[in-house]
Amino acid sequence: MKAAPDAQKRLLDLAELDSVADRLAHRRRTLPELAEIDESSKQYARLATQVIEAETEAGDLAREQAKAESDVDAVRTRADRDQKRLDSGAVTSPRDLASLQSEIASLHRRQGDLEEVVLEIMERREAADSKVRDLVARRDETAAARSAAEDRRDAALKEIDKEAADVQGRRTGVATEIPADLLKLYEKLREQYGVGAAMLRHGRCQGCKVALSIAEMNRIKAAPHDEVLRCEECRRILVRTPESGL
Repeated sequence: MKAAPDAQKRLLDLAELDSVADRLAHRRRTLPELAEIDESSKQYARLATQVIEAETEAGDLAREQAKAESDVDAVRTRADRDQKRLDSGAVTSPRDLASLQSEIASLHRRQGDLEEVVLEIMERREAADSKVRDLVARRDETAAARSAAEDRRDAALKEIDKEAADVQGRRTGVATEIPADLLKLYEKLREQYGVGAAMLRHGRCQGCKVALSIAEMNRIKAAPHDEVLRCEECRRILVRTPESGL
């Protein structure tokens, strides 16, 4: 393939712009905020599940407490009723009086036991409610941290995309100055090797960093200036410049 030396040198400008574009693409993929957002999202999901579980437990305890308090009220009501019967003097039989007094005493014991149950449930419910508040606070803090990271990510992406658009515009301008067949070869090699063209500098290919042999350097010296050369080692287009050492 033949191409004017100036056109070949423009490949180096194109390669530099492509290298910048690749670095920008890498930055875009590896922004630290992306990992932070991902971790925050996972943590938020875990906390959200824990909040639901804690709220369910607190709700169950609230219902358990309500039932226990209802049982206390029922026993208290029955004891109060029996006490009124006893105090009214309506029961005169010694046997009935003894039975009624025994029942009242039993109800008082039962009420005391149930009140102990209520206190125990209240303590458990207080702990469960505290756990809910703590988890909700941690969940909300995680959501706020994720939102802040998303804002930073969006700002960084905006800046990167702006730079990438500028690089792409400059690349388009350079590409128009390169013959179609040479550009096609460059694009093919870029797709295969990541870099399509490299400078020959002081007898060394700047693509693979391999020093060319004396025989290879002599072959390049003898080649016409418009011949498109390839590095024998990495197969990239080898661009000759005043720094090539020829």
